[in-house]
Amino acid sequence: MASILVTGSAGFIGFHLCRRLLTEGHEVVGVDDFNGYYAPELKRARTEILRSFDNFVSVEMDLADSAAVECCFKDHCPELICHLAAQPGVRYSLVNPFAYERSNVAAFLNVIEQARHASIPRFVYASSSSVYGGNTKMPYSETDPVNTPISLYAATKRANELMAFTYHHLFGLQTIGLRFFTVYGEWGRPDMAYWSFLECILHGEEIRVFNQGKNSRDFTYIDDIVDGIVASLFRTELEGYEIINLGNNQPVNVLTFITILEELAGRPAKKLMASAQPGDVVSTFADITRAQAKLGFHPKTDIRTGLSRFVTWYLSETKIGHAVRLSRKA
Repeated sequence: MASILVTGSAGFIGFHLCRRLLTEGHEVVGVDDFNGYYAPELKRARTEILRSFDNFVSVEMDLADSAAVECCFKDHCPELICHLAAQPGVRYSLVNPFAYERSNVAAFLNVIEQARHASIPRFVYASSSSVYGGNTKMPYSETDPVNTPISLYAATKRANELMAFTYHHLFGLQTIGLRFFTVYGEWGRPDMAYWSFLECILHGEEIRVFNQGKNSRDFTYIDDIVDGIVASLFRTELEGYEIINLGNNQPVNVLTFITILEELAGRPAKKLMASAQPGDVVSTFADITRAQAKLGFHPKTDIRTGLSRFVTWYLSETKIGHAVRLSRKA
């Protein structure tokens, strides 16, 4: 079994990936800074679950601190890297741009540089569907142009892909970039629509529906995403530099999405139609032909099944929901 360093281990995707790897018997070193972008209580709760595994080590540190990253590699000697840590959010990047330079560019450079010095055989990292920008060709293919990002978040993710190519070209480091498409599910992110919409429905609060409800997203369930990440860590037939879409290949309109949440919650939503937000795209739609061929990736979870699991989880975790609501008001 491998020793794997997972950055962003207290985050949504990182938590689920770590739990899968630990269950499979791998040694996992999880790194996170537990920042306050959303409720730290949620991140701590995820990490406590991971701490129940004897093969898990939690490291709290800032990946933008190059000396700390170097020490982490020397102390734990990982065999594989999955770099998921990042400052998420398109809209937040409009008001706090320097957080994205620090967490998404400087931190990425620190981790990939140490991976190079440690002769790590494979560096897997999270990119994003946001790199496709305002592309109107559907579905999005990895061969489509990605030179016109429409948010700073997207620009930093594209920068990661270019940095990864450079490290592959100069140093022979195998890099696998995964473009995630709107991931959702249990233990998710409170800033995402599925969480905030359900919260509003349950508390009788208005949902702001941007772009008059015309947007659609290729919502992808967390377990399917983790399947793709695990395959990217261990599949042997990958090239030295890869970019691969991980999506559900089934876009869902936001109004349909809200209707499903209403039905699952047993309550109507109060919808406030609003104009489009800067940095948002109208639609996302993943072409997963490459993921199918190279990773054996076949998403199994339809939107109703995935949202049903999320709603059931949310209703069972009242303390987490309460902590998130308090953090929103702080």
